[in-house]
Amino acid sequence: MYAIIATGGKQYRVSEGDEIFVEKLDAQNDSVVTFDALLVGNDGDVKVGTPVVEGVKVEGTVVAQVKGEKIVVFKYKSKKNYRRKQGHRQPYTKVKITKIG
Repeated sequence: MYAIIATGGKQYRVSEGDEIFVEKLDAQNDSVVTFDALLVGNDGDVKVGTPVVEGVKVEGTVVAQVKGEKIVVFKYKSKKNYRRKQGHRQPYTKVKITKIG
């Protein structure tokens, strides 16, 4: 069984036992978070919600708050001696999907 969930402006296809990285959630480690299911599928039987499937929630446990890979932002103007170097690491929340239903 799988479900499509939406969080942080993105959609994810999840099954029970999956670990996904979502945009940072305001939740502590080992706390339970719930998501609404946009679509639920099981061996060819698909239920599509308008906009969510009624009565179906996806539960997950927060495993950790982590940061992504470092991205270097480098700006410059040729022949003008203008250079700026900046780094960025996007914060993510690692969630383990425990229950669909």
